Formats: sequence, C-alpha cells, structure tokens
Amino acid sequence: MLLSLLSVGEAVVINGREFLETVALQLVKTLRLYRFQSIIGATRPFSDYFKGFEKVEAIRRIFGDKTEQVLRDLKVEFLWVGGYMGVNNANGHLMVNPKYLNNGDKTDIYLDVIHELVHVRQFMEGKELFDSNYNYTERPTEVEAYRHAVEEARRLGLSDERICAYLKTEWMSGKELEQLASAVNVYCKQIQKSKVARP
Repeated sequence: MLLSLLSVGEAVVINGREFLETVALQLVKTLRLYRFQSIIGATRPFSDYFKGFEKVEAIRRIFGDKTEQVLRDLKVEFLWVGGYMGVNNANGHLMVNPKYLNNGDKTDIYLDVIHELVHVRQFMEGKELFDSNYNYTERPTEVEAYRHAVEEARRLGLSDERICAYLKTEWMSGKELEQLASAVNVYCKQIQKSKVARP
C-alpha cells in the first residue's frame, strides 16, 4: 500500500559528487540534451515501480478519467548520473535517479512523483516545461506542479516548516525559495527569521 511508503524525515543532504551530478542534470535540461540523457539509463513502465498510484486522489485530480491510461502508458527513464526526478521534455517520460528512489526520503519521493506527474500532464497538453522566459521558481509550469505537491503535503499533515524543507533545493537561492513559498502559500520560518535579522 502506498501510505506504508510514507514517512516524515529530514531534508536530504547531498555530498559534493551528488551536487555535481545534479548540476550536470540541470545543464542537460537547460541545453535540452535529452537524447544524451536517455542513453544514460533504462526505460521501464511507470506501473512496474510505482504501484497503486492510479488510486491516489491527488493523482486522479491531475489526470481525471484518463489516470489509469496515462499511468499505464507512462515510461520511466532511469538515469545513472545526477538529479532526483524530472520529465523528459522530448518524450514526456518520467526521469528518475535510482539512487534517489532507493535512498531518498519517502515523503519527498512521493511529493516529487505528484509534482512530476503534473509536468507529464503539461507535456501532454503541449506546454513548454522549461520556458526560459522565467526563472525556475516563477515558471508557471513549476508553480502549478508545486501547488499540487503542497496540497498533498498539507493533506498528509506536514507542517509549513517541513513543506519548506521539501521546496528547498541546492540550486535554489533564499530569494528564489521565498518566491516559490509565496507562490504556493507556504510560510517558511527560516526566510522570515533571515528577514528580521537584516538591518
């Protein structure tokens, strides 16, 4: 059962090598080198690794009546370098680093799946997932995806502090975290404390 996979934990701390791998994945995304990225790993059916997601209400809100069909047809690309999870802008596949899937915080993984499935739907609708006219935290596709993840986080009973830890990534500045948190109505104490501390 899906909920047995969920637990509340600490934010993931990565080492220098993982950080460089994440930066490399971001570069692949920015430069749109998806063919190279696909060569890196294997492709498998989503339902082989993410069982029962067709029954999750948060996912059903994303795809509606098409949920079972979309998840049955969705492919997962396993990437052996960098990153956590994303959507391939060339083919709409979910891209997952197996190390993250095996070792990451289960709640973060669950929320990331919801976030990325919103991107899958956006891809199906023909939206530009990586619109360079926006920075990451202001991009409409990202804000929408984070809103779905935050809504589910709140349903799970996560505090704003825990949700803020989920939102924060190593490539995001404090100002960008503040923009994103504001856009998805999350109160981040660490941001508020830093505002008070400034002269």
